[in-house]
Amino acid sequence: MTADSSQLSQVFIELGAAVLGLSLVARIASRLGFSAIPLYLLAGLAFGNGGLAPLPFSEHFIHTGGEIGVLLLLFMMGIEHSGAELRHHLRVGYVGGLADFILNFPPGFLAGLWMGWSPLAAVFLGGVTYDSSSGVVAKLMNELGWKKNPETPVVISILVFEDLAMAAYLPLLAVLIVGGGPGKIATSVSIALLTAFLVLVLALRFGEQLSRIIGHPSDEVLLLTSFGAVLLVAGIAQRFQVSAAIGAFLLGIALSGPIAERAGQLLSPLRDLFAATFFFFFGLQIDPKALPGVFFAAAVLGVVTGATKLLTGHLATKRVSSSKGAGLRAGIALLARGEFSMVIAGLGVAVEPRLGPFAAAYVLLLVILGPLLARAVK
Repeated sequence: MTADSSQLSQVFIELGAAVLGLSLVARIASRLGFSAIPLYLLAGLAFGNGGLAPLPFSEHFIHTGGEIGVLLLLFMMGIEHSGAELRHHLRVGYVGGLADFILNFPPGFLAGLWMGWSPLAAVFLGGVTYDSSSGVVAKLMNELGWKKNPETPVVISILVFEDLAMAAYLPLLAVLIVGGGPGKIATSVSIALLTAFLVLVLALRFGEQLSRIIGHPSDEVLLLTSFGAVLLVAGIAQRFQVSAAIGAFLLGIALSGPIAERAGQLLSPLRDLFAATFFFFFGLQIDPKALPGVFFAAAVLGVVTGATKLLTGHLATKRVSSSKGAGLRAGIALLARGEFSMVIAGLGVAVEPRLGPFAAAYVLLLVILGPLLARAVK
């Protein structure tokens, strides 16, 4: 067997073992009626370097699988927002969205500074504590029958506001990581933010026209076109230092109408697959031995930002319902952190290595606590 053949065989074996293992994890989560995200993370921690049963995954396999996973995950998150929906949620949800940012970004930022991290690393941690998990929230509200509750439109508007904030936040962080002189940073930031702004304008003004260009009656053609476009746009975005992940997210936003619904149906199984691998691969890169040293601080921050999310829900729902239960349910629904928090942490480990295990402990805590509290108040 040649060296290339042996390497290819190793990749197939690794990928097959990982996917079969994740299928077992998903079965357990489904049986428990619980989000699989914390179990994917725990599986990665268990089978990565330093875990209970480390598997010989190649570094190239882990990196490539995780990158493709986050691209499809964020593309699918973006495709859920049509131009009309974006305008609606920005118009009705800006108060709750601003309150959410003001209450939940500063605790992470201040905690980073308190732990002696650099200001840039603290900015990363602020993003981790700010953004709720759209995937966990949507699944939770659907399972508990909260979709017709008065607070549901407010929660969705806050999630949309957070997603759009990430469209500007992630490119900015990607540029700051690269660094350089003030002039270079200013130019790179301007290009990144301008690119993100133009894509959002295209999504709001010409989303349906773009969808018609990409659309095709054949599911096969549409699937290939969508998947190819994700990879192409992500690569171009990376060249402009906008971040490949946010490029995929913006492409998803740019598509709207019936084409978005069809693409979503075709790609949703891939989204689930790569979402699982993304969280699993993130866990693989974390040494479990680093968790005990950060767990107490992560738990304290989790309690603080859990309280600020509850306050966010209360303030955001005051205009739509006088019921205290509506505000409580909204706040609890927003507790879980997930997709973007992990993306931010993945970028931030280049600045602060402790951010990886800290974010893993923090997300694990809240992604478990949120659904448990939600079921307790339903």
